[in-house]
This record gives sequence, C-alpha cells and structure tokens, in this order.
Amino acid sequence: RVAYKEQVEALIAGGVDILLVETIFDTLNAKAALFAIEEVKEEQNIDIPIMVSGTITDASGRTLSGQTVEAFMTSVSHIPLLSIGFNCALGAEQLKPYLQRLAQKTDFFTSAHPNAGLPNAFGQYDQTPEEMQAFIKEYLDHELVNIIGGCCGTTPEHIKAIADVVNDYKPRPLKVNANV
Repeated sequence: RVAYKEQVEALIAGGVDILLVETIFDTLNAKAALFAIEEVKEEQNIDIPIMVSGTITDASGRTLSGQTVEAFMTSVSHIPLLSIGFNCALGAEQLKPYLQRLAQKTDFFTSAHPNAGLPNAFGQYDQTPEEMQAFIKEYLDHELVNIIGGCCGTTPEHIKAIADVVNDYKPRPLKVNANV
C-alpha cells in the first residue's frame, strides 16, 4: 500500500487528471492500489476519477487469480469509479464475450484496451488496424464500451482506425442499478 501511495502522490503532483489501475491479475493488489488512492484523495481533499482495468488471461474467462468477470467487478466496485473494464492478454475478438457480461451488470462506464489480436509464434501481433477496427465496431454496435483504446501490438495506425470508427457512435448509456 505504501508504494502505491507514493506513486499516487507523485502522479497527482505531476498533474494527472485521471488514475488508471490496470492489467489487474490479482484483485488483492488492485485493492491495495485503490485503498492508497482513496487515502491520498482524503488527505489532499481532492476528487480524481479512477479507472480500473482487469485482465482475463485465457479462454477460461478468468483472471490469473481465478476470478470471473462478475467476481472481479464485485471486488473493485466498493469505491466510486469512472470506469471498469479489461485490457491486455486477449485480442478484441476474444475479449468481446467478457465485455458483454460486464456491460450488462455494471453501473459504471466500461472500458476496453484489447491487444491487436493474439501474438504469433514470434511474439508479434499480426492483426491489421482495419481488422481491429471491425471488432471495435461490434463493441459499439452492441453498446459494450464507453472508453476504448489498445494494448499490446497496437500502433498509432490502430488507434487512428479506432478513433475513426467511434466518431459515428454515441456513448454507451449507463445502466443505473444494473446490479439490483
């Protein structure tokens, strides 16, 4: 917790306007980071938006520590968040079913930062910007995300393709009291 608190203090002193706790494999560490953020917010009497992004590691649909989408969401929803979502490990196509479950159940905005597909035998990502854009369009068509970006293997060209497609869409509406 102390190390997270020092990082949060330094980021805030540096002028950040949002904090993202990302690539969460283990919610115990995420909770330590979130606790540190809340502690700094209280000490400095500030309110800064917080995004949380977990990582589904494989086709099991669970985090590395074994949590399902729903368990992950419950584990980090104890504080007010700007968004909850997923990043890394999976490409946009593989991430979609987990975003569907999340979007149906959360009261927060949702985010996704998928990889540019899955790595090939050489650890490189072969998915083109246009291919990734098509999968992101599906997210938007089904109102799965409010915040979208890219993770491993994405390039400025991938991000431009994503930006080009989101211009045609309105933000996903919040599902108030989705957990009730």
